[in-house]
Amino acid sequence: MSSAKMWKCEVCGYIHTGEEPPENCPVCGVDKSMFSPFNAVKEQPEITSEKWKCTICDHIHEGDEPPDVCPICSAKKSMFKAVDNGVERIGDSDIENIIIVGGGIAALTAAENARLTSASVKITVVSKEELLPYYRLNLTRYLAGEVGMDSLPIKTLSWFDENKIDLVYNEVVKILPENKQVNLKDGKVLDYDRLLLANGAHPFVPPIMGGNLKGVYVFRTIEDAANILDLAKPGSKCVCIGGGLLGLETAGALEARGVSVEVLEGFDWLLPRQLPQKAGNLLQKFMEDKGIKVRTSAAVAEIVGDEEVRGVRLKSGDVLEADFVILSTGVRPNSYLARQADLKVKAGVKVDDYLYTSNPAILAAGDVTEHNGIVYGIWPASHAQGMVAGINAAGGKAQFNGIPQSTRLKVLGIDLFSIGNISPQDAGYETCEKELDGNYHYVVVRDGYMVGAAMLGNTENSNLVQELIESGGQLKEAASLIEKYPFLLEMSKSA
Repeated sequence: MSSAKMWKCEVCGYIHTGEEPPENCPVCGVDKSMFSPFNAVKEQPEITSEKWKCTICDHIHEGDEPPDVCPICSAKKSMFKAVDNGVERIGDSDIENIIIVGGGIAALTAAENARLTSASVKITVVSKEELLPYYRLNLTRYLAGEVGMDSLPIKTLSWFDENKIDLVYNEVVKILPENKQVNLKDGKVLDYDRLLLANGAHPFVPPIMGGNLKGVYVFRTIEDAANILDLAKPGSKCVCIGGGLLGLETAGALEARGVSVEVLEGFDWLLPRQLPQKAGNLLQKFMEDKGIKVRTSAAVAEIVGDEEVRGVRLKSGDVLEADFVILSTGVRPNSYLARQADLKVKAGVKVDDYLYTSNPAILAAGDVTEHNGIVYGIWPASHAQGMVAGINAAGGKAQFNGIPQSTRLKVLGIDLFSIGNISPQDAGYETCEKELDGNYHYVVVRDGYMVGAAMLGNTENSNLVQELIESGGQLKEAASLIEKYPFLLEMSKSA
């Protein structure tokens, strides 16, 4: 595995590999100052102590390598498999065929790192979308007209050829783990030694009456963007149901197209998972100043129309006119393949630190996974998990460290940053809110450690905040941060 450094764009989540960050982000265009070191992947040292299991009699041998002959049943050395972290691993020499299910960043990164790990293994990527893998996180910029279709693909078709990675446009409809095979929609059957599920997530569509009317869309794919663009004409009206990150970015993109947009959020303020109420209210005012209408505490009764959308009726009785409606109400992991293969699934497909599922020949990465109880659903985590899963699928050894949840908002023209715990649940936490020169700052401290923060407006020092929280350093040791924000001085004494 390469030890090259990785850098994360703190605006869009793009991951760059190299000794230095790029001069400009190739996805969202910000300069190198908006990149920070990214270290969610841990290379594993050479193993000096290992356990090996005889596949004939289940005898466990401890040592650097398996015995020449099993002392119980006399099976040969080749019949032993490594046992690591409670999961059996097939030997590197037995890995000839890797199938990766999915066409997103987790699948592509896994394929790339599997090839870097092994020059000989056969790698097949099965993508349901008949398109080159693309920057899904850039779809709102595409919707806004800021970038063209030609800037969306992550890799060219020639890259797949050069790296001897087969890209198959098809759909896996069933996994046969007992035979190490997958069934494709066209009836073909593919064999694997390692299977890697990176089949992502799908938009959650709440059970709203009228949700199947013409003109109601979700926004997850290029096809969704094309459908929305057909209706996003200047002067048209759109109701966006959902005030999360994607909903706000979508609203901003449509406003840039001259569409009259109204955002509905069921909670009392915008981005309740990322912002305290005061910051959410300030964000709402900013959006309204841009001409985007916002309703919070809004409960939808139904989407009205005959065959086509005419509007949205709220439980309050108000009816909002709409030429089209966008549902931006979250996503759910595509866990159906894992469930029918009897893999352990909770909110997502459960994986360990090596991205193995409950089946020793099947790994998972990206939006479909649940790691230590967390379904990330963000680009940096999918990239890091794809890297780890690809390395391990090809016989290498890497570990996913997990990443802190942080958020930056793009498209709307306002800088927003949020990280960590912004909703403390007990009196053991100390919080502080400040508005300085029209900018909002909020920090959460526990026992002298900053554990959460939010900024709205000027976020130029967010990298210092992020570094402090991610490193676990004490606030009193962050002299440069206290110098910029003197109100932190008193909080630093709480340890």
